[in-house]
Amino acid sequence: MDKPFLRDFSETELKDWILSIGEKPFRAKQILDWIWKKGIHQWDDMTNIPESLRKKLKESFYWDRIVLHSIQKATDNTIKAAFTLTDNSVIEGVIIPSSERVTACISTQVGCPVKCSFCATGQMGYKRNLSAGEIYDQVMDLNQLSLQHFKKKLSNIVVMGMGEPMLNYENTVRCLRKISSQEGLGWSPQRITLSTVGIPDFIKKLADENLGVELAISLHSAIQEKREKLIPLAKKYKLEELLSALKYYTNKTQQRITFEYLLLKDVNDQKEDAKALIRLASIINVKINLIHYNHVEGLGFYSSDDEQLTIFKNVLLEKNLIVKVRNSRGMDIDAACGQLANKILKK
Repeated sequence: MDKPFLRDFSETELKDWILSIGEKPFRAKQILDWIWKKGIHQWDDMTNIPESLRKKLKESFYWDRIVLHSIQKATDNTIKAAFTLTDNSVIEGVIIPSSERVTACISTQVGCPVKCSFCATGQMGYKRNLSAGEIYDQVMDLNQLSLQHFKKKLSNIVVMGMGEPMLNYENTVRCLRKISSQEGLGWSPQRITLSTVGIPDFIKKLADENLGVELAISLHSAIQEKREKLIPLAKKYKLEELLSALKYYTNKTQQRITFEYLLLKDVNDQKEDAKALIRLASIINVKINLIHYNHVEGLGFYSSDDEQLTIFKNVLLEKNLIVKVRNSRGMDIDAACGQLANKILKK
């Protein structure tokens, strides 16, 4: 880009720029409030900023605001939203309502370089990282959709959409800090969960950040050979190295980690898989989410049936592990991660 992102500027940096063009320094806070707290979509929405200053902002900075393209609403009220970016890329966000909360699932990359074998996003390939502002905008816009459809604000965020957040580390962390700061949305970081396939160096770095968000690991198998087939990046980062990083994380943060475990029929849902998971889970402080798989056409994976899921869950419970079953939502729409974006791009 030939111009900097406005949202990359701190208040001090923006004040310096404003003073350099002969404007009053208090304008910096006004501008930052518009773009972080009020979630405007156009420069001219800054109604208390003089037109002359708005013109200079347009000339000097790049505006990376995302735009809602379309939504799908499932019979269970799950909403999947597609957003277009300034380069015409497409990303997805999801709203998952329940009786107690409304959760938003947000993306961190356009496509994904990890290419998990069961994931629709992997079929898109990888285009680029999202800016901190583009990640943040999803929360703002999904919150507005939640208010429109459910009369409730978002209560939780999961960074579990398109992309691997640890491969867009700086922008993801910067966004989450802004969401949980008083200069942004003022959220408690405990209401935010960051999900990763597990990149050890970045897990340790996150532990040192003192960010306070919850950490979830997309594990999907505790057997190294099987995990490599499901998650190609696991060939580079072995379970032993991942476990070492998770020990560091739990010791540093005193937080319990979540293992996300997608149950795939005849792939990772047998007793031997459960026993391997038990061995891993017994070493660190974890809870386990067992997840029904949303089928993606052409990938050859199917969800384990309810009977097999119950058997698997009971093997874990016999060892006094904390286990929850997370039912798939939005089964009658393009619910699996990447499906809607893929469809729009193909059109």
